[in-house]
Amino acid sequence: MKVYFSHGKESGPWGTKIKRLAAIASEHGCEVDSIDYTDTYDPDLRVERLVNILKNENEKCILVGSSMGGYVSLMASGKVETHAVFLMAPALYMRGYQEEYPTGHRHLEIVHGWSDDIIPPEHSIRYAKEADCALHLIRGDHPLNSSIEVVVMLFEGFLERALSGNG
Repeated sequence: MKVYFSHGKESGPWGTKIKRLAAIASEHGCEVDSIDYTDTYDPDLRVERLVNILKNENEKCILVGSSMGGYVSLMASGKVETHAVFLMAPALYMRGYQEEYPTGHRHLEIVHGWSDDIIPPEHSIRYAKEADCALHLIRGDHPLNSSIEVVVMLFEGFLERALSGNG
């Protein structure tokens, strides 16, 4: 299985958080890729880029996104077949972004920091309720760097459940 990472608006494809999570995915036998979106801040152009990459895949994949990358991963998951989606502080219900989000994923989890002052945790609560998915509200701000060990633990559990077909 291949895991595609989508970074946030102003970060890059191989930041600290993505490196940590990519290492876990690799340890679980997954191929990993992190898409570079640094040439555009337009969230829908980023979605289009990811969808075009995924259309060339022969099998379902796992999408992981942070902030704007969470929006990108979720929107792409509604356009191509995916196996699972893991979102960190996703940019949902934000001005200038679409507000019709795909639901019905078998494996979808969200992690959001209670102290996020960029994207209110209430946005993830609202979507998690609509999508009937797991939501982990943890200590931390928007980047979740201060809670990286918790994020790592949650991602590893998510990945194990998704790869085994449970949960």
